[in-house]
Amino acid sequence: MDSKIVKQEVRREVRSRIKQLSAEQKMSASRKIFENVEQLEAFVEARCIALYAALPDEVPTSEVIAHWHSEGRRVVLPRVEGDVMRFYDYAPEALQSGYQGIDEPMGDVECSEEDIDLIIVPARAFTQSGVRLGRGGGFYDKYMSLQSFRAHKTGVAFECQIFDGLPFDSHDIKVDEVVSA
Repeated sequence: MDSKIVKQEVRREVRSRIKQLSAEQKMSASRKIFENVEQLEAFVEARCIALYAALPDEVPTSEVIAHWHSEGRRVVLPRVEGDVMRFYDYAPEALQSGYQGIDEPMGDVECSEEDIDLIIVPARAFTQSGVRLGRGGGFYDKYMSLQSFRAHKTGVAFECQIFDGLPFDSHDIKVDEVVSA
């Protein structure tokens, strides 16, 4: 079977599963997930952390973005510019709706890929071994395959987003671990 068809079916299944979660369940899972992320050696050592501004069907990040930023860590968020994703410094007062309605940083302080120590990666689905299925735009795969990208890659997901197996193409980039709840 064509991997594009399988990927579309998995994305559809995950959307259905996540719709069954209440806002409270999502926030509770998010808190557990990020408490576990904070125990990772990669987090403890990270000075610059790349996160994402969550869509309604992703693990919520607004609390942890504000918390880590207030602790003095450098927090950067992605901004899509054409077919390229770049990361910029987070400032709570400087977010605007961007690509597909995702909050993006408005500032002009770009973070180079070699400055990121830890990247928190969203996806539609993951396997425990780090295979990820994104939304289909390829932005994270392209970014994480940049020659000077060196960050530790941590995927975050609700339990309902974890699969035993997923289609994996040669251009797909795995994460180093998946933290779920």
